Amino acid sequence: MMAGCVKAVKLGTNVRTRRSLFGGVAGIAACASFAGPLKAFARPHRHAGHAAKTAAAAPAADAPVGTPANTPIGPFDTVARWAYVVDYDTGAVLLDKASEERMAPSSLTKMMTAYIVFGMLATGRIRLEQSLPVSEKAWRTQGSKMFVPLGQSVLVSDLIQGMLIQSGNDACIVLAEGIAGSEERFVAMMNEEAPKLGMMNSHFANVTGLPADGHFMTARDVATIASHLIRDFPQYYHYFGELEFTYNHIRQGNRNVLVDKGLADGLKTGHTDAGGFGLCASSKRNGNRVIVVINGTSSSNERAHEGERLMSWAFANFENATLFRRGQVVDSAPVWMGEHRQVSLVAGADIVMTLPVGWQQRSHIGVDYASPVIAPVTKGQVCGALVISAPNMADIRVPLEAGESVAKLGLVARAMTRLGHGPAQ
Repeated sequence: MMAGCVKAVKLGTNVRTRRSLFGGVAGIAACASFAGPLKAFARPHRHAGHAAKTAAAAPAADAPVGTPANTPIGPFDTVARWAYVVDYDTGAVLLDKASEERMAPSSLTKMMTAYIVFGMLATGRIRLEQSLPVSEKAWRTQGSKMFVPLGQSVLVSDLIQGMLIQSGNDACIVLAEGIAGSEERFVAMMNEEAPKLGMMNSHFANVTGLPADGHFMTARDVATIASHLIRDFPQYYHYFGELEFTYNHIRQGNRNVLVDKGLADGLKTGHTDAGGFGLCASSKRNGNRVIVVINGTSSSNERAHEGERLMSWAFANFENATLFRRGQVVDSAPVWMGEHRQVSLVAGADIVMTLPVGWQQRSHIGVDYASPVIAPVTKGQVCGALVISAPNMADIRVPLEAGESVAKLGLVARAMTRLGHGPAQ
């Protein structure tokens, strides 16, 4: 057994070795992490479950009267009926309130409409400088409008601004008809694409978010499409953050107050009687990006205040730490019947953790692997796990890979080893 083993359980001919690393983590003496919503992945993970309740989060002085959401640091009240806060880079869920419950998404729908439009632009099927005709259906569409002129054509770039800055329902119809021939066919494209993006509990009946039977999203799915918009189409994301747009001599400001106040760099708001006032906003501070989704607030002022409050809370209470870089050696494990006595255990990807601020000193990092590893070993083969533990929390495990291949000893060498005359393994 290796020196430094802190726990060993006999498993057949091997033992399970748990080796403590403590301070050997690239300048981090100890690192906190949490089971449930906090995951150690280099890229966002689809779903992270529910948080264990530990220390209660301190309420803000102006905290609203609401009902609690689940967070990794205890329940946190929000007036939003639906709420979801996620770290963009790690996929760690920071706050969850009814995030898998179907809701009327109102104009948050336009984020999915925009995703299809951006995909068409990226593949060259439409161009920003291209003009699309305005039908009577588009011209007559009610709700928020960019006021497209009947019987004329409008630039795609103007339609995108009208859709995302002014929340123009008419702009959405012009884009849908110009791309797919009809709104119905465009909606079919949205419903086909959504599950491919991981939006497993959304269904669209139109491109605008106007009330319709069978039209729903979840707060988690809203965050999912937001993440994809940021990641998949960075060249078009700036449209969500533009402060105003003037078309047809009518000037309208961005309806997202967090964008207007410089607290977010984009995404969307919405409102219907069924869904209440909703918002999806994203911001990047000190290298970390957070996505906030709320819906079901009672007014535009309450929506803006609660969105700002949850955004500030997320950045104040959580931070990201890189534990290991891709390919970095974490530890080494003995090899049985191999041409080399040991194999290095490396991180297969950057291991980035989202963790509560100030919890670094209450945690422990170690490795867990079957000892010895049986030859042959192939480079990239999963041979163990990095284990991150915190008080009263279940362990988080991240796979570790073999850093190099180790061939099996030849027949004679294996026989000598079994007889105790070969090299020590």
